[in-house]
Amino acid sequence: MPDADTRSRQALCPHCSQAMRYLGAATEVVPFWHRIGAFFRYPFHTDPLVVIAICTLVPVLAPANLLGALVWLVLALALFKYTYAVINHTAEGHLKPPPLATAFTGSGFNIVILQLLVFVLMGALVVTAAMLGGPILMLLVLAFAVLALPASIMVLAMERSVGAAVNPVNLAVLMARIGSPYFLLYGYLILLTVASGAAQDFAMTHFPRWAAQPLSGFLNSTFTLILFHMLGYLLFQYQEELGFASDIQDDDENNSDNRQRDRSTRFDADLDMNLKDGHYERAQALLESALKNDHNNPKRLSQLYKLLTARNDTATLCRYHPRLFAWLCDQHDGAEMQTLLGRLVKVQENFQLDDPALSVRAAETLYHAGHYRSALRLLRDFHKRFPDSDQLAPAYLLAARILANGLQQWDKARAFLLFIKKRCAGHPIHGQIDTWLQQVEQQQPLKGPRANFQAGE
Repeated sequence: MPDADTRSRQALCPHCSQAMRYLGAATEVVPFWHRIGAFFRYPFHTDPLVVIAICTLVPVLAPANLLGALVWLVLALALFKYTYAVINHTAEGHLKPPPLATAFTGSGFNIVILQLLVFVLMGALVVTAAMLGGPILMLLVLAFAVLALPASIMVLAMERSVGAAVNPVNLAVLMARIGSPYFLLYGYLILLTVASGAAQDFAMTHFPRWAAQPLSGFLNSTFTLILFHMLGYLLFQYQEELGFASDIQDDDENNSDNRQRDRSTRFDADLDMNLKDGHYERAQALLESALKNDHNNPKRLSQLYKLLTARNDTATLCRYHPRLFAWLCDQHDGAEMQTLLGRLVKVQENFQLDDPALSVRAAETLYHAGHYRSALRLLRDFHKRFPDSDQLAPAYLLAARILANGLQQWDKARAFLLFIKKRCAGHPIHGQIDTWLQQVEQQQPLKGPRANFQAGE
């Protein structure tokens, strides 16, 4: 909203003055299935790439003794700590990876132990189900455990609680709130796991052992980061359903135009509110104010045109007609231009455009839409209204095409061509006049001027 304070996450409804609930970026997050490419680019930022390199290459160089095993264990803990931090970091709205220091400093190394406890407890639940209910109950519990595994990882990463991560009610509620996209993500995770296994198998099969081990570890770590980033993004995408609010913190893809987009979104919200409340004068004032700063904004011109036509405000249509005609030319909307011209002619019988270039463009648009007489109306007395314009020859050539191709009035078309031949000798299209005159004599369709690709001297 225009007067909202995003830092304190407070705002009052401009309609009823009641406090509003802050939604963060919940309404503008891009769905994860539209960001697959960004997920695969994620591990190749500098920080995660360095973490992966350290955690996969250093163990290869470590001695094959107790010290080497200790180095391997410490680096494995650091890598797991970093991957779980990715979930938190992404869920908070950070679309860039966490810094390198996250893997090796601070608390959070116990996440590996917590995850092992979760796996042990899930296994215990499956065994207990087998003992109490036989193989059918065991299979049902096992199927739920496998299906809820991504949800369990997300809960553990966010809450750091083993109980919450194995609570079936908690996991079922999370999956239900996310809905069908959870199962879509689950399919992506299966594909990622299969792809990771296939890539590692290829490395172990086609490379020597000294190269295959670090390459396999690198691939495994890369796919794991992609997977955990997707889990964090799922939480970020469905933050409203899950009861928290996060903003996009560092989206480098959209950062350059965030301010302009936010301003435009707020304007649209304010405009929509005024329209729904029936405050059409306020809505019109908003649009006219916006067009003072951005004269030819097609979106605002479209909104203003629709509002003015709905209100039958012909006076304001007359005031904005040059910009509206130019906008309709850009849209190639001859049908709507015919409607606008009809409204203006009712108010001003001898209505004409004051810009020669715009007159030709508008007539061309009407001609292609099949409104031949309206197109000719805009070109009427062109040589009297704009005697020195360089648009005179194109205007009367267009008039000849309309008369010949649209109305089959060959004599009148010939008269316009002869006028060009006599009065526009210096214009580039003058050299093609004889060809068009011959086509008129044979009552053949007239084509537009040929493109000239000759470089100017």
